[in-house]
Amino acid sequence: MTNKKAILPLTSDIVFKSIFARPGNEDILKALLEAILDIDIKTITVKNPEISKNIYDNKMGVLDIKAEINNNTIIDIEMQVENEKNIDSRSMFYTSSLLNESIKKGEDYKNIKRAIGINLLNYNYYKRNSYHNIAHMIFESTKKEKYVYMGYKEEERIATKDIELHFIELPKFIKKNSKAETKIEQWLWLIIGREDKIKMGKNISKEIEKAMKQVKELSMNSQEWERYISRQKAIYAYNTGIRQAEDDGIQKGIKKGIQKGEKINSKKIAQKLLDKGLKLEEIIEITGLNKKEIEKISKQKAVI
Repeated sequence: MTNKKAILPLTSDIVFKSIFARPGNEDILKALLEAILDIDIKTITVKNPEISKNIYDNKMGVLDIKAEINNNTIIDIEMQVENEKNIDSRSMFYTSSLLNESIKKGEDYKNIKRAIGINLLNYNYYKRNSYHNIAHMIFESTKKEKYVYMGYKEEERIATKDIELHFIELPKFIKKNSKAETKIEQWLWLIIGREDKIKMGKNISKEIEKAMKQVKELSMNSQEWERYISRQKAIYAYNTGIRQAEDDGIQKGIKKGIQKGEKINSKKIAQKLLDKGLKLEEIIEITGLNKKEIEKISKQKAVI
């Protein structure tokens, strides 16, 4: 049994999906999306509630949530744990693929459903003074030699409304240190794990209260902790392999990096588990480290 004080982080993609894509939690996902998109959602259907088996291997399976809202819009929402320095291209690729999936071969293009990509980033990425940035495909400014007066007092800026991208950078939100006065602020504090901040706000919704309760219940399940740790190990191993590959060549580098990173990753995991208050026996079982190694890590943290 895990320590009651230890709470699984919603900033982990597997924990995030376990809560928001769970059958019966459509109301929670709906409330989150309404807060982010600032719209009313009448209907919502989660398209991929399952968690694929390859998320623990070194291919790093994607843990996104695909949902259709109001029968005319496809949403892809994903928690990004590590900065792989490609979220701009990655988000465009996944979101544009939703357009392709929304229409059958031979159908009229007017039947394409709107696609929205929502990226919750546990790191800063864009050089912009906002924690929530929304992007559309817009026209560039007209060049003088291509100008033709057509009588338009105001020109259209957006080329198509079929695709929309959202980037929410959590470290920027933390720096803003808002008072949880709006729904999106309350949801983001929940994702970050600051229940104290949420309680400072007013009109806390039943959906947020339900989500808080379920995160605590999930955190009492030892199997969920094992899934979380396995996912973290896979992420660390993958990133270690990729970094090593830059020096040693892709195939050789990934293999060498994963082998080299296994011990380091276990120690990083142990540090996180110590922070979360797990018992020594549980950390030994999860990480594979021995008692002496974990006690050494604990002493190093105490000195720091």
